Amino acid sequence: MAAAKPTLTDSLSFCLAQLTAAAGEGLGGGKDTATNETPLGRALLALRTRHVKAAGGIERFRARGGLRPLLALLRRAAAAGPAPSQAGAGSAPSSVEPATSAGPAPSPGPTPSAAAASAPSPPARLRKTLDLALSILANCCTEGACRAEVRRLGGILPLVTILQCVKTDSIQNRTARALGNLAMEPESCGDIHSAGAVPLLVESLTACQDSQCLQSVVRALRNLADSPQHRLALAQQGAVRPLAELLAAAPDPALTLALVRALLELSRGCSRACAEQLSLGGGLGPLVSLASHPKKAVREAAILILANLCAQGLVRPALGNAGGVEVLLGELRRRRGPNGAGPASQQPLVRAVCLLCREAINRARLRDAGGLELLMGLLRDPRASAWHPRVVAALVGFLYDTGALGRLQALGLVPLLAGQLCGDAGDEEEEGREAASWDFPEERTPERAEAGSFRSLRSWLISEGYAAGPGDISPDWSPERCPPPPPPPEPAEPTSPTLGPTSLRTPRTLRTPGRSPAATSEEPWGREGPALLLLSRFSQAPDPSGALVTGSALCGLLAYVTGSPGPPSPRALRILARLTCNPACLEAFVRSYGAALLRAWLVLGVAPDDWPTLRARPARRQHRELGVSPIRGEMLLQNLTVQAESPFGVGALTHLLLSGSPEDRVACALTLPFICRKPSLWRRLLLDQGGLRLLLSALTRPAPHPLFLFFAADSLSCLQGLVSPTAIPALLSPVPLDLDSPSPCLYEPLLGPAPILAPDLHFLLDSGLRLPARRAASATASPFFRALLAGSFAEAQMDLVPLRGLSPSAARPILHHLHGCRGCGAALGPIPPPGQPLLGSEAEEALEAAGRFLLPGLEEELEEAVSRIHLGPHGGPESVAREEAEQKLPSKTDERMELCPRTAG
Repeated sequence: MAAAKPTLTDSLSFCLAQLTAAAGEGLGGGKDTATNETPLGRALLALRTRHVKAAGGIERFRARGGLRPLLALLRRAAAAGPAPSQAGAGSAPSSVEPATSAGPAPSPGPTPSAAAASAPSPPARLRKTLDLALSILANCCTEGACRAEVRRLGGILPLVTILQCVKTDSIQNRTARALGNLAMEPESCGDIHSAGAVPLLVESLTACQDSQCLQSVVRALRNLADSPQHRLALAQQGAVRPLAELLAAAPDPALTLALVRALLELSRGCSRACAEQLSLGGGLGPLVSLASHPKKAVREAAILILANLCAQGLVRPALGNAGGVEVLLGELRRRRGPNGAGPASQQPLVRAVCLLCREAINRARLRDAGGLELLMGLLRDPRASAWHPRVVAALVGFLYDTGALGRLQALGLVPLLAGQLCGDAGDEEEEGREAASWDFPEERTPERAEAGSFRSLRSWLISEGYAAGPGDISPDWSPERCPPPPPPPEPAEPTSPTLGPTSLRTPRTLRTPGRSPAATSEEPWGREGPALLLLSRFSQAPDPSGALVTGSALCGLLAYVTGSPGPPSPRALRILARLTCNPACLEAFVRSYGAALLRAWLVLGVAPDDWPTLRARPARRQHRELGVSPIRGEMLLQNLTVQAESPFGVGALTHLLLSGSPEDRVACALTLPFICRKPSLWRRLLLDQGGLRLLLSALTRPAPHPLFLFFAADSLSCLQGLVSPTAIPALLSPVPLDLDSPSPCLYEPLLGPAPILAPDLHFLLDSGLRLPARRAASATASPFFRALLAGSFAEAQMDLVPLRGLSPSAARPILHHLHGCRGCGAALGPIPPPGQPLLGSEAEEALEAAGRFLLPGLEEELEEAVSRIHLGPHGGPESVAREEAEQKLPSKTDERMELCPRTAG
């Protein structure tokens, strides 16, 4: 067969010459009567079908300078139609309005369909030339060098102009394809946004009927969503709702894949506008249905879109109604299975499931679908440690769901929470305010008028330093936006919720708290806050002993209150107080060696990790560094003493000692010296009923507890103090606070008949004693005195201000502290000598007053003085808080520190 006769179009030079001539002379030209085509048409056809598609053809076309005349040809074609409206950077043409949150606004110009119908159809020859030229350009833009060259030559604006002027489906298809290829370069993507292409592409979504054209437009929008700013711009210009409406129309498989891929890209870091438009477009139901699509790419994209949507609280209830909770739980369960994917692929699903716990309706669905078991599995998995804080914060949503709490406790949540208190937390990103719970959406709209009372409250919160600005406070005092409110003066926990479901963020501590829970109205709220809140809720149960009074749970709480980097949350101490005051927990404290743990950790300052090397280090830590004083430990033991010496406690201890298992009998014998102060009781149990004999015989057998030897030695030491207390001279000189010379006294110049500084204020005590003071110094030392002396109270105008409930000995350290004295020795005055009880003393009265007047620094000074005097070389640990044998009731100091609540609630 003879070879085909070569034609002129086989030459790239001929085709480029025709292209250059057409770009310079116009789109016309004579028609070749033999082929019924113009030379330009034959050249463009040859370039598209042969030269560009050949191996290395695109590179040769670019190297020979073919892009410049090709773009010039497109400019001439664009100029043949009506000029586009001048749009600024990122703005839409006037005929297209961006969608608002409530739906697309009515456009002042013609609708897309009307615009398409009114646009004049180009001549057939021009349409064919545009088709071929745009096809060549789109093919060339598949290579990076050509994309950069087209951008350099200014080829984006002609494409946007053609997209606006020529409404033929084939030309819209090829133009969108070229723009989509160009958008693969970040610089070109920004230029396309600035040229106003997005509203025109959105218009094409509603005007075009051809599936191929729609796929090209959808792909272009997907490539234009290359950054958070561009994704937000696309959503604000109404690009999401038409995509959702197309998806709800059950398109063909190819278009479905293109739509879910585009929606996946647009929903990354899901904005409010994106979630709102997708929901209004009816896309939630189709996405849930596509989560079971047979094609893996469609299925996984739909699931990830649902996970991304969970970042917006406004759409989560509707997502749950559409079945999204079950879909996300099922997918996470599958990926965590033996044949599932790695942790990286589970991360968005874990985040979504935790966010779904913020609404009550979704929590119920999650609980019924086995979500609690799945979350507990995450907490047990060491590979998921980075997500543990997020999971714990999600479980706070079930705080008042009694059934869910019971299930969580049965699954072993309490020891896991105790381990979370001092564990290393993973780094999780903070959620935006849009992720907050949507259970009360009408109260969160910024347009809602604020009541006058709220404005007054907000002003006070800002003036007092509780909030940095108005934006930190929501009109309903949102639990997602602020730490829990200050604890009430009564010892029990509040019965109303103090914290709603939270994200894994770390709320700031509002103000530096004092060392005592009652010394200041603020409470630190850090990474451990959700775990402590759940543990507090468990401790309010009638009988929390089975879960909370165990070795692991107590060790977690004690490790937190003694080893936290900053001041520990008072909630942890209140949990311990509630447990020690609950009669149902007494036997559990005995069986778990809880009293011995409390004494070793809080009073002696010896943690279990210190025991193997105890002889190589000081036996007592500096309790100031631990953030908790030994007085608190003694008060917790005093709570157990109250329970043990009650009729119920005597019966329980007698039963354990006489009828318990061998391990329980030994534990009871070891614990008795710690919690029994009545001579008649401990003599009967330890001596008459053989408790001491049991303890001594246990020392010759294998230890029933890792710290048994240490606990036993401490128990025998306490017993020795009970049997023969050491006589200490009453007039023993007190131990100074510091070994160095005391600091100078700043209050002394106000004292005496002829004071150096003239006082402008006197405080009147109940005894009639008048103590001089300076108003300015007193007002700046404490928020209490600032409000009293410089606020709107009557005392601000009085020269003689009464201070009720203070003896002179307890009032003097208060006055010294108000005037700036630190370490001058005034704190030693009310402290009794070693060997005398602290409970009921003037030291207790001074501590109570320091807490009442919001002077945490003075509390620290008084506690350090007590520690030095009663835990120094002249006294033993058992001397702290010793009281007479018949005293059963806790003192006012216990109530002040919220360490001895009257009820468990």
